[in-house]
Amino acid sequence: MKTVDELLSAVLAGELGPDPAELTATSVFWIHHGTRLAGGDVTYLNQYVLVRVGGAFGGCAFEAGEIDPAICRDASGSSLATLLTEAPRALRTAALDAYLAAVAPHREAPGAEPVTLPAGPPEVRAVARDTAIAGLLDIEPGAKVALIGVVNPLVAAIRERGGDPLPCDLNLRTTQWGDPVSDDMHEVLAAADAVVATGMTLSNGTFDTILARCRERDVPLIVYAQSGSAVARAFLGAGVTALSAEPFPFSQFSAEPTALYRYRAAPRAKGGS
Repeated sequence: MKTVDELLSAVLAGELGPDPAELTATSVFWIHHGTRLAGGDVTYLNQYVLVRVGGAFGGCAFEAGEIDPAICRDASGSSLATLLTEAPRALRTAALDAYLAAVAPHREAPGAEPVTLPAGPPEVRAVARDTAIAGLLDIEPGAKVALIGVVNPLVAAIRERGGDPLPCDLNLRTTQWGDPVSDDMHEVLAAADAVVATGMTLSNGTFDTILARCRERDVPLIVYAQSGSAVARAFLGAGVTALSAEPFPFSQFSAEPTALYRYRAAPRAKGGS
């Protein structure tokens, strides 16, 4: 599969598991969350819509004003097929994520490497999470790393691995250290030796473009996903090189140890077709 729409069509056709028309979104809920890490001067404001299907949760972040909280009342109890075909993009992505996570939970998935984030304050947990993400980068010193969706600790983690971050974000203009942040992802994709992108790209519709561009340029794509972590997993080896998947409850909502799951695509065979 080359696009999210192709993945969605396969799910609706029952090609990847049970018919979504026979599954119920037991709970749909909405979270508005703000964070300012100690020593930082940026307040991160995030909105998430989440869907529960059986023993699995799916989630997707969205921009302010894109979804009204009343959607939770209307969507809870709907068939999953209804959400996958009629819901706004962010809710549709959360529903797709829930379906794929129910079919193959991260904790049981072959190839998933669990990483336990330590108990503690947000600053400790954020650094541990972003160090785990940066650990998926296999780069030469000085490699230019496009960071699409800027989180300051991840900028620092890329630098610690010898990379030169090319930050890109629609909502930030500079990093914590004053680095300029581009709002043109095509600019950083063209210059990058490797790309690190957030799962938020699934919500805003840019994921397919990033995926295609990385395939065209044959550069590694690492996805760090709270949003759509099981959706991004479906593209491992098909454009996605590695994935840090963090299912709900996300690290920022707990002070206790929680797990994220790292995946790496199998190395491509040299030669042949």
